Amino acid sequence: MLTRDNPRLMTESNTVPLRGISSMATRQVLAELTQAYAERSGQGTDIASVGGVDAAKRVQAGEAFDLVILASDAIDKLIAAGHLLPGRVDLVVSSVAACVPAGAPVPDLSSEAAVKATVLAAGKVSYSTGPSGVALQKLFADWGMAEAVAGKTVQAPPGVPVASLVASGEVALGFQQLSELLHVPGITIVGGLPEPIRIVTVFSAGIGAHTPRADAVRALLAFMTSADADAAKQRQGMAPA
Repeated sequence: MLTRDNPRLMTESNTVPLRGISSMATRQVLAELTQAYAERSGQGTDIASVGGVDAAKRVQAGEAFDLVILASDAIDKLIAAGHLLPGRVDLVVSSVAACVPAGAPVPDLSSEAAVKATVLAAGKVSYSTGPSGVALQKLFADWGMAEAVAGKTVQAPPGVPVASLVASGEVALGFQQLSELLHVPGITIVGGLPEPIRIVTVFSAGIGAHTPRADAVRALLAFMTSADADAAKQRQGMAPA
């Protein structure tokens, strides 16, 4: 069987999809990249996208994956614990953005002072359990307003998009990776956070410590880090790492 874009004989090994797990933030970009790679190489990839905390727990529990894509610090911890092979591969850079319900007034996020005032003035505010949520909690603490907002913050459960809570009207202001806000109906994306409080996460890949298909994963990651993958990353609200 030949592929149209890069004709070559499909081997028995690449008819079996590589098995991976990732956080929700990279779900869309990974779907686009793995499809493009399958079209050119014949190698399929099946990646389960779940909450990043849950993904790390599943890897730590010994569930077998050929490929793991999470925030870079989470990948480092899994490598150090022996769950992944040495050699982290950085894939994308992702920024946190804010959203409000569709039709609601668009708040001012043009400066640190404006963001602080917007958070204080909002009704309920939501963030995720992932790295963006951790960074926001630290930001609120640095501002000395952790207690002031504690009663009105809603942390979305793992795997539940913040945007869905905003779209339903459950919360008035949501913060999450821009990639997770794109393509969601019922919200208006306000934009990213300004310097010096911009929140950026690098999402990286690791190879399962016990996978028999490490070379196949390396070939996939070579494509994902090539210039051929840049346009897909940008379409999904991210930048090449």
